[in-house]
Amino acid sequence: MPVVPSRDRIQSVERAAALLRAVAAMPVGEATVRALALACGLNRATAWRILATLEDAGLLDRRNDAYVIGFGLARLAGEAGAGEIVQRAHPELTRLAAVSGETTALALVRRRDLYYVDQVASTWAPAENWLGKTVPLHATSAGKSFLAASDASVVNAALARPLEAYTRTTITSPEALVSELAETRARGYATCVGELVPDEYGVAAASRDRHGHVVAVISIWGPSARVPVARLAALGGLAMEAAAAIHSVIGTA
Repeated sequence: MPVVPSRDRIQSVERAAALLRAVAAMPVGEATVRALALACGLNRATAWRILATLEDAGLLDRRNDAYVIGFGLARLAGEAGAGEIVQRAHPELTRLAAVSGETTALALVRRRDLYYVDQVASTWAPAENWLGKTVPLHATSAGKSFLAASDASVVNAALARPLEAYTRTTITSPEALVSELAETRARGYATCVGELVPDEYGVAAASRDRHGHVVAVISIWGPSARVPVARLAALGGLAMEAAAAIHSVIGTA
């Protein structure tokens, strides 16, 4: 591909790209408007306008006074690498299904939501196919695991939506969900007791990329007859092990 002459390049796009690279290169908390303007050789007003545009597009997020790479950019990267992540994570998903005897699934982050991209059926019976479907964040172990591992802006966005009641055990109170997320962080995995589908119980654990961003969730589920509450802790440990194993896949995909 021929090199585009500098006279034909769009200056605002070049500046936006430079700011994105600068945000990615700076430690979390240090990418302020002043620091970014200085790093890119821009005046603060110009840098602020471009950063505000990138934030509005979802390519950057702001935490207090500093910028971080946004979920929109992570989604673009995720869409490009999702196929490779699925291919390389599938053996771990298969192993997890064999060890647990239950259905396992891999969900990837799409901006501030999750969607299922791979599933391995239980050795006991075929499970409902969730591939390509969005994960209800408040009513699934996968969704709660994602929220528990995400920053406050993601949680607040989820709490701003009505918490739909799918079953009698679905969490519909924002206060109850916040409490559930605190428990999830403490133990390292999330649980679901018939909150989306009656009599279907499960667990999930989140996996991060090399930058510490949550990009995937591993879940295990089955009917309560095989996955009673007393078994959730053991399955949660398996999900955490699988999430740790897939961390290296996500970090290099």
